Amino acid sequence: MAWTAVEGTDMRLKFTPAILLALLVSARGAFAQNCALCYTSASALGSGAQRSLDVGILALLAPALILFLAVMFLLYRRAVSATT
Repeated sequence: MAWTAVEGTDMRLKFTPAILLALLVSARGAFAQNCALCYTSASALGSGAQRSLDVGILALLAPALILFLAVMFLLYRRAVSATT
């Protein structure tokens, strides 16, 4: 029996919630990132050092976020141009 594009799509749609649930359950280690040692050492810093830590976190977040948004924008443009 040959698979058609519609049958393959239906099969993927049936398994998508199960795959997403499996990924969420397997990411339990991500919730343990708030370790006590990191919290204690960050709270022991002065207000200037805490502010510097916050700025450092934002400095590391900004390039990754910009790249992610750029890729999403390019994918969106490609999808829109493919439909027209």
